[in-house]
Amino acid sequence: MSQLTPEVLWAQRSSSVDPEKNFIYLTISVPDVPKESLKLDLKPTTLIFSGYSNTLKREYSLNLEFYAEIDPEASQVHHTARNVELKLRKKELKEEYWPRLLKEAKKVQFLKTDFDKWVDEDEQNEAPEDDFSQFGGAGMGGMPGMGGGDFGGIDFSKLGGAGGLPGGLGDEEEEEDEEDDDDDMPALEGEEDSKAAAKPSA
Repeated sequence: MSQLTPEVLWAQRSSSVDPEKNFIYLTISVPDVPKESLKLDLKPTTLIFSGYSNTLKREYSLNLEFYAEIDPEASQVHHTARNVELKLRKKELKEEYWPRLLKEAKKVQFLKTDFDKWVDEDEQNEAPEDDFSQFGGAGMGGMPGMGGGDFGGIDFSKLGGAGGLPGGLGDEEEEEDEEDDDDDMPALEGEEDSKAAAKPSA
C-alpha cells in the first residue's frame, strides 16, 4: 500500500526570556486515525509520524528534520478525530523566528503556513494569551477548525434567513428597516419625477 504524506500546517512564536512562548505549532492533517494505529516519534531534531485512516483507508507517513533543536520533553501532543496537533518547544531561547521549519531550504508541497495561528515576529507580544492557554487542555474544542458544529449551526441559520424560529426578531427588524426605506424613497422618486417632467417642457 502506498503511503501518503499528510498536509502539515505550522506557525511559531519566539522569546529570548520565556520558554513558554518559544515554540512551534504543528498540525498534521490526518482524519480519523485512531490512537492504536498512530505512531509518533519525536526527537530533538526530527519528527517521524505514521498512521492509518479508517475512513479513507489510507496509510500516512511523515518524516521531518527540523531547522534547529526542540525539547521533546517540554513539547505537547493533542490528538483529535481530525488531526494531530503538536506544540514543540524550541530548545534555544531566541528573539528571532526560525527562518523556516525544516533543515533543508527547499520548498515542500505538503508544508503550509497556519495563518489561523501565525503572528508576525514584531507583533507576537500583542498576540492574545488564549493561543497558549488553550493548547493541550479541554479548551481545545473552542479553537478554530476544532469541531465547530455549534458555531456553524447558530450562525448559518441566521445568515440563511431561514425565517421560522431563529430569525423571528430579525424579520421584524428587517420589516421596520423596509418601512423606513419606503418613507425615504417617495421623496427621492418625487424629485426625480419633477426633474424628468421639467426636461421635456424645457
